[in-house]
Amino acid sequence: MMSWLRGSKAESAGTKQEQPILARLVNVDGWLLGTVLLIMGLGLVMVFSASSARAAHDLGNPYYYLVRQSIYLVLSLAAMYVGMRVPARVWMERGPILLWISIGLLLLVLIPGIGMTVNASRRWINLVLLRFQPSEFFKFGLLVFMAGYVLRKGAALESFRQGLLPVVAILAISGFLLLLEPDMGAFVVAVVIAGGILFLGGLPMRFVLGGGLVVLVLFALLAIIEPYRLARLTAYRDPWAHPFDSGFQLIQSLIAFGRGGVFGVGLGEGVQKMFYLPEAHTDFILAVIGEELGLVGVLTVLLLFVLAALRMFFIARRAEAQDRRFEALLCYGVLIWFSMQALASIGVNLGTLPTKGLTLPLMSYGGSSLLFMALAIGVVLGVSATLQPAEKPAPVGLDYPDQYARRET
Repeated sequence: MMSWLRGSKAESAGTKQEQPILARLVNVDGWLLGTVLLIMGLGLVMVFSASSARAAHDLGNPYYYLVRQSIYLVLSLAAMYVGMRVPARVWMERGPILLWISIGLLLLVLIPGIGMTVNASRRWINLVLLRFQPSEFFKFGLLVFMAGYVLRKGAALESFRQGLLPVVAILAISGFLLLLEPDMGAFVVAVVIAGGILFLGGLPMRFVLGGGLVVLVLFALLAIIEPYRLARLTAYRDPWAHPFDSGFQLIQSLIAFGRGGVFGVGLGEGVQKMFYLPEAHTDFILAVIGEELGLVGVLTVLLLFVLAALRMFFIARRAEAQDRRFEALLCYGVLIWFSMQALASIGVNLGTLPTKGLTLPLMSYGGSSLLFMALAIGVVLGVSATLQPAEKPAPVGLDYPDQYARRET
């Protein structure tokens, strides 16, 4: 895959003359843009449905989370627009800066008085009106950096010391900071993003297999040395053996899907969100959809995510075919991030993966997650607008220039 990246210079079509901004906006991939807007709109509705009862009880205002998510949504649309406008060459040049700023913020969030602690995790910086989660910025910064890193290194990826060791060092530093929060979910996503881009960029198979084995062993050790992580793994295998502690979340999620049946109990009519299902508007929003909109609603959500992923894949392939090296890796990286996090969140809700605090992209409540995922998708949309349209095959049997003109007799 993309073996032509090996030994290439750090050049990209983004360094060529940029199209006028109006032309770029007109030429964006309409299928991806429309699908993303549908996901975000449905997410806003379901966040309100999932959070209104708890917000009314805890905060005296049923619209509390709806208002905040609406603000996040507006900011995310602005971020998506920025992602569409910024030329690819700017992302390539600023990738290292973005990465080191994001790592600096991961360190900053651990400082008492700056970082906020919620549910025993210090992951947020209080910006008075909004909360900022540096780990989401780090995922985006790492993605942009890795896409440029592969191009800059080229044939050096054949060497562990020159090609792979710097990435290992970056992941070790950032992983240590993420585990101090703790946020193992973000660390796993970061490793998958970096590993995926390296693989697509031509990393030798011996490094892929060896690195994959080391990562699996590392994550297994991290999972068993912490009691609460081990409890989650145990509950995942048999949640009914721990119905009131480690298995409680998964049991309530499965009950929600069971109550929903095929067509659901009706929008806003679910009961699991009312003090039974923890984090209903964030980690378990798909369970609320399953209860209120049923199997039909869940399949609709899955279809939207599959469609968005396919459009990103097609855009990446078109960029690859047109020798747009950096843009192709960017799009593949966003696809890996979007798909991996969506699959993880869906798997947790359905009980096919251990419980982990990962939001459903573009749908769950959370400003930083929504903001940076929208920014990343905006970058993909910007790439789609700069690609040359696919050439249509010439019609058979027409030997005059205008295939739609009538042949003169």
